[in-house]
Amino acid sequence: MEQFIARQPILNAQKRLFAYELLYRGAADYKLADVSGEKATTSLLSSAFLTRDIDEISNHKPCFINFTQKLIEQNIPASFPKSQVVVELLESIEPNEKVVAVCKSLFQQGYTIALDDFVFERKYLKLLEYVSIIKIDVRLTPLDTIIRTLNILKNYNVKLLAEKVETLEEFDRAQKMGFSYFQGYFFCRPEQIKIVELTVAKVNLLRLLNEVTQKNTTMSRLHEIISHDVATSYKLLKFLNSAYFYRLEKVSSIKHAIAYLGEKELRRFILLIIISELAVNASDELVRLVLVRAKFCELLAANSPYSLKSEQLFILGLFSSLDIMLSTSMDKVMEQLPINTEIKNALVSSTGILSLFLQAAIAVERRQKQQALKLLKELAVDLGTVSESYLTAIRYSNGLIYGEK
Repeated sequence: MEQFIARQPILNAQKRLFAYELLYRGAADYKLADVSGEKATTSLLSSAFLTRDIDEISNHKPCFINFTQKLIEQNIPASFPKSQVVVELLESIEPNEKVVAVCKSLFQQGYTIALDDFVFERKYLKLLEYVSIIKIDVRLTPLDTIIRTLNILKNYNVKLLAEKVETLEEFDRAQKMGFSYFQGYFFCRPEQIKIVELTVAKVNLLRLLNEVTQKNTTMSRLHEIISHDVATSYKLLKFLNSAYFYRLEKVSSIKHAIAYLGEKELRRFILLIIISELAVNASDELVRLVLVRAKFCELLAANSPYSLKSEQLFILGLFSSLDIMLSTSMDKVMEQLPINTEIKNALVSSTGILSLFLQAAIAVERRQKQQALKLLKELAVDLGTVSESYLTAIRYSNGLIYGEK
């Protein structure tokens, strides 16, 4: 049975990736409310650590995983690598003697323990010396309660994680209050769109983006672009020798790399490099997100009955956050690029069939299960392929960013 796993990034104060929280979202026909906490966590652990390579999902970062009272009392976390798991205790856990003893043992073994949706009660005092991270929902918890809790926690060696941070204003406020980690999608939602003049450097990048997307651009021109840029050449070789391609022999020259990739993939690679440069002031996680989204949109279309060009879907996902990267409106960005009408409509006005694929991809990445299932069924995407497609997109992104071996 196909299982759905969602991940949400956790960033540090510099908006760099610290960890992911992994969440079980059941099979396509499951309602999450019908799945017990034990079933959800054990299915997640099985899928992530046994069925899949956890590093594909986590980018070699720690994974926050929810554990219930029963699973903690059975010391289940000790069965998994302490370097890859952050043991997240649900707010419903009662800190009895058994729970405290297990947490003490895990702490002494070097595991990181986090308390979820924390609201201070005296019963938690005996647990706090073994806890490293406290998670507080900054939207649901009243401000005076947060301040009172933070004053109490000053006496303990814990770091604070702000949950449900959805805007840059909330991120700034939480950071000033002393939070070290932040969970939510604030990094890909601008506080407000600023209509600003693009710098000369970014205008030049957009012109290069324009050239790469033109059908009449030649292979010799693409070769020239790469050969005169040491950083791009290095990234190309690193990508082609990454785990995504599973090559037996290394690609050792630009000529070999270009011959191996072909025109379509070469254009695509240059697009990715340009996007990374345009996003130089954006969060690294935003770049990672659009790379996954681009590949995922393409794979969703490949598993639907619609006859769409893969390149359209890839560009759609890749360009879907250009407005945030450039701090301007999407329609202003589109004025600089001769993008076809279907892609432009999807990005500017969220209309057309391409828009539905983008919305479905975003719903999956943001763990909006019901919305995702509705859109995927509307697009007639084979639900049995969704999880594998998402993992493939993650591997693709990892290869580009990390050149994983």
